[in-house]
Amino acid sequence: MRLTTPPATVQEEGATAARSRTRRRLRARRWAGWLFALPALAFYGVFNFRPVLMSIQYSFYDWDGVGAATWVGLKNYTEVFTDHEQLTSLLHAFYLIVFFTVLPLTLALITASVLREIQGRFTGALARTLLFLPQIIPGAAAGVAWTWMYSDNGVVNQFLHAIGLGSLARPWLADFTWSLTAVGFIGTWLSTGLCTMLLLAGIGKIDGSLYEAARIDGAGPIRQFRAVTLPGLRNEIGVCVTITIIAALASFDVVYLATQGGPGTQTMVPGVAVYNLAFNDNRLGAASALAVVLTLIVIAVIAPLQRLFREK
Repeated sequence: MRLTTPPATVQEEGATAARSRTRRRLRARRWAGWLFALPALAFYGVFNFRPVLMSIQYSFYDWDGVGAATWVGLKNYTEVFTDHEQLTSLLHAFYLIVFFTVLPLTLALITASVLREIQGRFTGALARTLLFLPQIIPGAAAGVAWTWMYSDNGVVNQFLHAIGLGSLARPWLADFTWSLTAVGFIGTWLSTGLCTMLLLAGIGKIDGSLYEAARIDGAGPIRQFRAVTLPGLRNEIGVCVTITIIAALASFDVVYLATQGGPGTQTMVPGVAVYNLAFNDNRLGAASALAVVLTLIVIAVIAPLQRLFREK
């Protein structure tokens, strides 16, 4: 007598085989994705992650980069917080956050809200183009250009003389009181355009019916900004804050080309201090320790902000 398999059993076996084939295909695709990413991961590991590990290793040694290294333990890290120049450079970096983050973000919010009202017009397109121009210019070139503008006969002092404020004119980058603030305004000029473009893109995604509903409820421009625009730009503001804070804490090119940390140490920032320690003083261990501390500070500042902007 010939036995036959019930139709239900055949269907179950077929479904099981199909699921097995699907799992194998998904597994193969997953491995294929990793294979495509492998060259980039290898490049990142060799040229990015490995130098970080080596910097951590060097930070525990007194080494000039050529001779034998001497183990000093945490001495280099202690020096970061006891040496006046290194500690001051960290404080200056936090001061620059005001000019790289707070001022650009404030100006960008105002500018983006105004440009939203004239969106699509020629003046709006021209304004967006002019605001984004600083992003095309390298930071080093901006540092050189602003050095000329801040000089005795530069544009800034000429403008002050033209409006009757010649008594305020000074060599800004050589002034012990105003040099760091002057460098900060270069950062404001560089960051405002980027923040404005990001916020304009975010405003474009906000449903126009929300503004219409706010107007019907009697909300004016300021109330619309607070109730509709700001909540809708939460993610974009988070991106701006993250990028600009990192730029402030890790600034190097603008400061080095404009002042090289001077006059004295009035504009010294961690990036320039690391450069001086490594290449001028031949103290790679101390430079590595300061770089590691700076990295930890950036992570400690950015990580809570990322979590804050992700919260509903």
